[in-house]
Amino acid sequence: MQMNRRDALKITAAWAAAATFMPFAARAGGHGDMYEAEGGEIGIHPVDHASFVMTTPLGTIYNDPVGGAEKYADMPAADLVLITHEHGDHFNLDTLNGVVGEGTMLLTNPSVYEKLPEALKAKAQMIGNGETTEMMGVGIEAIPAYNLTEERKKFHPKGRDNGYVLTLAGMRIYIAGDTEDIPEMRALKDIDMAFVPMNLPYTMDPIAAAGGVAAFAPKVVYPYHYRDQDPKEFAAKLAELGAGSEVKYGAWYGEQHA
Repeated sequence: MQMNRRDALKITAAWAAAATFMPFAARAGGHGDMYEAEGGEIGIHPVDHASFVMTTPLGTIYNDPVGGAEKYADMPAADLVLITHEHGDHFNLDTLNGVVGEGTMLLTNPSVYEKLPEALKAKAQMIGNGETTEMMGVGIEAIPAYNLTEERKKFHPKGRDNGYVLTLAGMRIYIAGDTEDIPEMRALKDIDMAFVPMNLPYTMDPIAAAGGVAAFAPKVVYPYHYRDQDPKEFAAKLAELGAGSEVKYGAWYGEQHA
């Protein structure tokens, strides 16, 4: 059952107020990176493009799992699946049916929720831009994700798609989904880790992405969903802007990009 906005905001605020932010101590860990957090570690395990697995002290979170269940065979089972929007590189029913277990919960934007078969709807909540909820002990806020450039608005119209800010284990983690350098991203506060896209024509180029990220200056940022764009161009521009964020290169497209 979805919580009302006032109660959800109270829960999210309580998580943030109680958090004792631990220093980031990343280390290489198999498929990804591990970070010290309250109650244990948070692990970031890139899978492909916009898909990744996040292991946490509260459970395992899959973001936009696509590409077939076999890609997740070596990962812990999903406790929570996040879906940002309906495009095929973010939402795939065959993959979902393969990775969603009996106890798995799903969180989607409204348009994806309406596309789910009844069996998956029974495990799912939907949340729209600006709404908040709590699942698995994780505070979750849906951040708008959309195109600003006129000729790109057809890809991600304002109001349909989600990004997410997760509050868990003493950290605030932003998953941008598919978006350009929007005001709602620039206005974010106290973000410890961010995942930001940069591929044309669907989102933005590395320079625009760096400008947006510099505005909210997360402690750590992962370029993802970049395909043929150069994440190191993003890193150079971000350093030039003096954001102070550490750029991490996940193996989204194979080790040659890491």
